[in-house]
Amino acid sequence: MIARIVPPRPGITFDTGALIALERRRHGIRKVYAGAMAAGFPITIPTVVVTEWWRAGHREKERLVVLRSVRLEPLFEHVARLAGVALGLTRGAGAIDAIVMASASLRGDTVYTSDMVDLVALQRAVRGFAGVQIVQC
Repeated sequence: MIARIVPPRPGITFDTGALIALERRRHGIRKVYAGAMAAGFPITIPTVVVTEWWRAGHREKERLVVLRSVRLEPLFEHVARLAGVALGLTRGAGAIDAIVMASASLRGDTVYTSDMVDLVALQRAVRGFAGVQIVQC
């Protein structure tokens, strides 16, 4: 029997700004998060985003609850290379922004962010990012 590879269904990707907004209990992103959880809709967080967001101490338990409820995506080589290409074509965007867009583009995800300027610049520079919907949170 030949195994059939089924690509993951499109979902949601959170960047650092979305996680901070969720942590600060911003109404809009909490609705998105709760709705996705209730519907079983996948939320992906690239692990590099956790580096920017995670801090020990205050609210650490709440952060852990969020991390346990989402799909954490390690940085794979093909995503890193795509992000590197994007950085070479875009001024001002950071590596984590490029990784978020590269990751989301491969799944067809919607990205929730507080950094519209850099993500839109990346989207305009990389044809493969055109299908990514970017939503301000």
